[in-house]
Amino acid sequence: MANNGVPATGKGLIVSFGEMLIDFVPTESGVSLAEAPGFLKAPGGAPANVAIAVARLGGKAAFVGKLGDDEFGHMLAGILKQYGVTGEGILFDQGARTALAFVTLRADGEREFMFYRNPSADMLLRPDELNFELIKSVRFLCL
Repeated sequence: MANNGVPATGKGLIVSFGEMLIDFVPTESGVSLAEAPGFLKAPGGAPANVAIAVARLGGKAAFVGKLGDDEFGHMLAGILKQYGVTGEGILFDQGARTALAFVTLRADGEREFMFYRNPSADMLLRPDELNFELIKSVRFLCL
């Protein structure tokens, strides 16, 4: 055991809780969102990125959050599964869309974000929808 109570083998479950969304990134770097000639879609959301990073490093990871019951939501759930992230905590909302964000790194080095939420599914997760069995089994929770 490591001194923080997490097994040295890295076999403890790490759960990331929060948003997963589609980032639209300009095809040209160093421009504002308005100046971008086009965009590529990419999975985003810091909690989901943490879960994927943990799994890629050989850890056991799960994601808890809500996605829209739409093509983007199912695409994102598939990406988590592809990387070996447990999806027991993923819910789909039929009444809300998956969040979208346009993200760029401007020429001055500052990031620029524009979110599309009205509200999005990730904002509508209710406590009574949580998978408490999954949450109880964690070694580390990332919010």
